[in-house]
Amino acid sequence: MLFCVTTLLISCGGSKKATTTRKTNTHSPRKAEVHREVKEVKRTKEEPKKPLAAVSYKEKVQNYIFEYASIAKHEMTEYGIPASITLAQGILESGAGYGELTGKANNHFGIKCHDWTGDRVYHDDDRSQECFRKYEKASHSFRDHSLFLKNRKRYAKLFTYKQDDYKSWAYGLRAAGYATDKKYPVKLISIIERYNLYTYDAEVLGKTNTAERPKTEKAPKAPKVFKVEKGAYVVKKGDTLYSISRRYNIKVEELKAYNNLKDNAIVIGQVLKVEEPDDDSEEF
Repeated sequence: MLFCVTTLLISCGGSKKATTTRKTNTHSPRKAEVHREVKEVKRTKEEPKKPLAAVSYKEKVQNYIFEYASIAKHEMTEYGIPASITLAQGILESGAGYGELTGKANNHFGIKCHDWTGDRVYHDDDRSQECFRKYEKASHSFRDHSLFLKNRKRYAKLFTYKQDDYKSWAYGLRAAGYATDKKYPVKLISIIERYNLYTYDAEVLGKTNTAERPKTEKAPKAPKVFKVEKGAYVVKKGDTLYSISRRYNIKVEELKAYNNLKDNAIVIGQVLKVEEPDDDSEEF
């Protein structure tokens, strides 16, 4: 009986399928770890920058003349426009090269777009955001200025003036409508004479400098001195026509008539014709 039970158990155990459990290890992808070495840079203490010294307007103008005078003379040779006028306009219109329009467009003469097909910028002028011509180089702006005046009929009268007559050119530009500022000619002439720009016109024309210079005041003429004769009086310090008339017992008007005087002005040393003095009269 024990044998039978043992046999039965063995047979049952053999019929069961052996199951094995496998553990699958799922490995997550490893992230590559990048080790970066951070080097600490020691910054040297920077000294505060000193502000640039302000450039005076006079220095700006002198630098402008130094840089562009040769170009202005060349344009005068080619197109007959006085170098003094070109430089003065450039200085005035561009703020001696420091103006905003000049900085962003190389436009030295404030010439607007009109029939321009090249590059352009927009800038506040008489009206907001007006169109102005833009140039690659300053020399291109100078050349376009020459062509602008030469090729437009309204500026034709300018070329009838002498090339060293900068005053006529200055007033002619305003009359032709180049600028709306009534003081435009006066400003140009002031710049030309202050910085002696007319010398560049003389150089191009091969002339010596014959431009007008400030006239020195002439010394006042010495009063006419008549020969002292009988019935004459030499004016002394403190004298007036009234005091002299009292001295000689005559009226002021008579004294003026004797000497053809138009007013009461007399000077020391002047000889006046008078009557014979009266010994009894008192000097005033």
